[in-house]
Amino acid sequence: MIEEILKHNCEFVAQKGYEKFATSKYPDKKIAIVTCMDTRLVELLPAALGLRNGDVKIIKNAGGTITNPFDSTMRSLLVAVYELGVNEIMVIGHTGCGVQGMNAAEMLHLMRERGVSEEHISLMRHCGIDLDSWLHGFEDTDAAVAETMDLIRNHPLMAQDVKVGGYIMDSLTGELRVVG
Repeated sequence: MIEEILKHNCEFVAQKGYEKFATSKYPDKKIAIVTCMDTRLVELLPAALGLRNGDVKIIKNAGGTITNPFDSTMRSLLVAVYELGVNEIMVIGHTGCGVQGMNAAEMLHLMRERGVSEEHISLMRHCGIDLDSWLHGFEDTDAAVAETMDLIRNHPLMAQDVKVGGYIMDSLTGELRVVG
């Protein structure tokens, strides 16, 4: 499959398909979006929000949440605000998220099935990583979005004038519902 993607890329560049996507690194709408990496949102989310290349910064991860105030998503938001001119942040969860109800014990079981040794799992725990917490999902999407909004708003390094809003997107229709 990767070979097919690389072949397409060569053709894309040769045909100058990139020209219609030319823009700067600064988001025109001065908005950053934190959302899930779910495949249903790849084209649906920008289309449902009327976004074009260059409009916003989109930061994706499993669940579209921030679980640690010093994780890479929070770092990306700080870069977006201070280096790229973002002044509004949207946290967008979605219906039917795979992280909702994700179970750390099941994830560890799957890791072991794929060949991750007990020694490596124990090493992580020995280094102080709480795998049960780190690999656990959330039970309530609204609550997860609200917690992420709260973390962003109250982060000690976040500018207080940045507007933060939370939403749940219907994974089928793209309809947004406000959280809170």
